[in-house]
Amino acid sequence: MKLAILADIHGNLPALEAVTRELERLQPDYVVVDGDLINGVPFSSEVIDRIGELDWVVVRGNHEFYLLDLGTARAIPGSDDAERWGQLHWLYDRITPAQAAYLAMLPDDRTFYLPGAQPLRITHGLPGRNRVGLYRSQPDDKIAAELADVHEATFVTAHTHVQIDRHVRWSPEANGELSTHPHGDMHRPTAVIRHWHIINPGSVGLPLNQRTTAQFALLESVDDATERGGWRAQHHEVAYDRRPALESFSTSGMLEAGGPISSLFYWELVSAEPEIIYFYRWAYDRGLDPDRDGLREVFQRYVRESGRAEVIRQTDPLHTRLVG
Repeated sequence: MKLAILADIHGNLPALEAVTRELERLQPDYVVVDGDLINGVPFSSEVIDRIGELDWVVVRGNHEFYLLDLGTARAIPGSDDAERWGQLHWLYDRITPAQAAYLAMLPDDRTFYLPGAQPLRITHGLPGRNRVGLYRSQPDDKIAAELADVHEATFVTAHTHVQIDRHVRWSPEANGELSTHPHGDMHRPTAVIRHWHIINPGSVGLPLNQRTTAQFALLESVDDATERGGWRAQHHEVAYDRRPALESFSTSGMLEAGGPISSLFYWELVSAEPEIIYFYRWAYDRGLDPDRDGLREVFQRYVRESGRAEVIRQTDPLHTRLVG
């Protein structure tokens, strides 16, 4: 049994099509998309339609919620600000009612019980918290605390846009974060040793590991002696032409409507690095808050002083095509 796991497409149709062609070669039994189909690159509508026609299994991510919650009491605080959230407003005006209904009916959490295979749990971030991810640098006890209520040995997550294949073991003697977990049955002296195999397939559309490819994972059901938890992961990446996606930022009108945030998403597509985080950290280090002090003004200063814009320009495929 083989499962292809895709995540964090973020409206990047050229990247999705590149992965789809690779899946034709790999022939998995099922394809699963672990959230964030939309928002980032301007082809969100096309991505929704393409995935819908392929009839893949899909789990909702935080960007689906940003769209579905906009203008309601559930909306993320501040999302009515057309300066900070201009890209989301631009997207909201272009999603059809049928596409929104498709997203609205998706689940947030799935557990697969496939014949002859061990159970596998999948959510975009963590169960009930789709904006919280797991990171390569996190200590085992921190991860164990986050997964205390995940009973499946294999846990597939996404959200951080970085590929992970990691085993985490917790024992009752470990005395870590779990010792204060509120659901404490597992902390009694008789508690069994816990083990999780954590897999993040990386991002199809906006990877943040400095590799400008479309990334995903292929999971194969194996016996527990081969891989604890019963699923072996193999990470894949596909090179593709990013220029149509980059060009669409301007031709679609999203770059103008989205302001600095759309510019930073563009930069992430160029660099495969967390440009939005870089910007906010730079601002905070100087006592600035872009959401308080004027996003556009702070970003203009960042462009002038950080040197990051020139780094992006020198590695931008559109720029290098023009000067090459």
